Amino acid sequence: MRTGVLCALAGLFLILSDTVAAAQSREHLAREPRWQALLHINPGATLRDRHRSYVDDDNFFLSDTGKDDPLAELNASIEALRPAQAPERCRFPARYRFFAEHLGWEESGGQESAPFAHCDEYMEWRQSVQANRAVLVFPAAYLNSPSSMFGHTLLRLDQTGDGTVWLSWAVNFGAMTSEQDNSLFYIYRGLAGGYPGRFTLVPYVQKIQEYSHMENRDIWEYDLTLNQEEIDWVIEHLWELKDINFDYYFFDENCSFRLLELVEVARPGTGLLDKWRFAELPVNTVRALDDKDLIEQRHYRPSKAQELEALVAEMTVAERRLSRRLADDPDLAQSAEFQAYPPPRQALMAQTAYRHVRFIHRKEERTEDVAKRSFALLGLMSRLPTATPPRVQPQRPPEEGHGTKMLGVSGGQWGADDYGQLTWRMTYHDLLDNRRGFLDGAQIEGLGVTLRSTESQAVKLERLDLVSIRSLSPRDTFSKPLSWYVEGGLERAWAQGRRLTRYVQGGAGLSWRWQGWQPYMLLSARAENNSAFSTWITPGGGAEAGLLYNTGAWQWQLSSAGHYFTNDEYRHRSRLSAHYALGRQHGLRASLEREGWRGDSDTGFNLEWRWYYD
Repeated sequence: MRTGVLCALAGLFLILSDTVAAAQSREHLAREPRWQALLHINPGATLRDRHRSYVDDDNFFLSDTGKDDPLAELNASIEALRPAQAPERCRFPARYRFFAEHLGWEESGGQESAPFAHCDEYMEWRQSVQANRAVLVFPAAYLNSPSSMFGHTLLRLDQTGDGTVWLSWAVNFGAMTSEQDNSLFYIYRGLAGGYPGRFTLVPYVQKIQEYSHMENRDIWEYDLTLNQEEIDWVIEHLWELKDINFDYYFFDENCSFRLLELVEVARPGTGLLDKWRFAELPVNTVRALDDKDLIEQRHYRPSKAQELEALVAEMTVAERRLSRRLADDPDLAQSAEFQAYPPPRQALMAQTAYRHVRFIHRKEERTEDVAKRSFALLGLMSRLPTATPPRVQPQRPPEEGHGTKMLGVSGGQWGADDYGQLTWRMTYHDLLDNRRGFLDGAQIEGLGVTLRSTESQAVKLERLDLVSIRSLSPRDTFSKPLSWYVEGGLERAWAQGRRLTRYVQGGAGLSWRWQGWQPYMLLSARAENNSAFSTWITPGGGAEAGLLYNTGAWQWQLSSAGHYFTNDEYRHRSRLSAHYALGRQHGLRASLEREGWRGDSDTGFNLEWRWYYD
């Protein structure tokens, strides 16, 4: 009897040991980097989502606590996916593959598709989505679109290795916006998380048309080092994300961050998501992949606007004017003025005119007049020698630009007071920063803080820039864009002495460019909350004129602006600034400024060292 009791206890001990070992094994499996990646749980999560899934959709989880408990989701997934022909396998093919590899699940028939033989919809989709190469695509910033001034990233899946993209797929993550949302409403909801975000899979040619043709955006393409097995992980997981909602935040939970999550699914343990980040900018995604040796090579695809500019640059001023007139009236080709040029120059003007007609009407339905002019210009081009389009010379790739954050230390004098000053900017670039990798005439700054201390006063807030966006788009014979700006925050300004004021202002106008010189003129409006004014909000109107000049590492700006307020007060400010790029991540800036308020004015000088990082 004693022997029987001992045997029973030994059996119970073995059962308990197996149970404990199985539980420990599952706990270990729930901590696997790929399982965490499949649930979109990231070690570098922001304060909102630390140690929990970014997915904001109950349909993605099989456990009621799956969003916050990866072990509970793992246990529920194992139970749901283990039975043969389980319907949940059709929803979660990547999860099934994960368990099959780690738990030794096998299906009869010895074929990879056997576990999903009952999943007709998934199998049909999987047959259509084939790829053996992954490419990160970076549509660069576009001056006249606030929502695109940081650029964008998406993933391209190529089906062949011959360089063609006509059969490729584009993987995109974006906010589910409404056509009725204006730019300001889009920015507000994007910052506040007011939009759901989703992954979409569309033919890549649609994205080429959208970004390169429709939005005038250059495209940079980066071949990734992912192998076939890793690409298959991404494709299978994309099926799991179909119609699944995430929160969308403009600064961090955006297109770029989500693509890093996909790469982590493909190659877990890369460390792409380990770093805590307040903002994830598209250019930083490119840099992160490059730092982890995930980029093999890059390619440049110019926009239609850049191709047109390259043609225009080949012509003299007289030829440009004639080509522009030819675009409106192709019959000018029979004029003595046009015929006086040799055939190769005629061909260049005809091709430029044709491309201009197609470019400016690209967003419209083709009218009879546009079709008639296009056909006439094509006929003219066919009768002339073939004009080989000039090769568009790309600027430096965006990842070679300076860091997106900036810390500045400066000293100077305002009036009779000497001061020391500290400036920090979260993002991104201003008109005088090093131009390498950035658009000329583009500025977008978010959350900048400047603290100042003088001999007679302790440290005080000098200014707080919430947002400052400028788009100085030059006009020429073929293009007539509008330049504009908008900014807001707190700044010290003259109003019966210098005091901290709260303001919002913006304006629009014209800009031109010639051999490094860029003059501009802007009309502006300003709303100000100022303790020296009797009204809570005081509006005003005014103008700004300025001149930018760049040559090599030097950037110069001369500007003068003034506003007249409805309470019969007037303020003006003039500034001369020079910036020298000491390298990619360092710069030296000097400025001379004069500010006045109805005959009372003061002058200041500032010398600043700037360090760019991240």
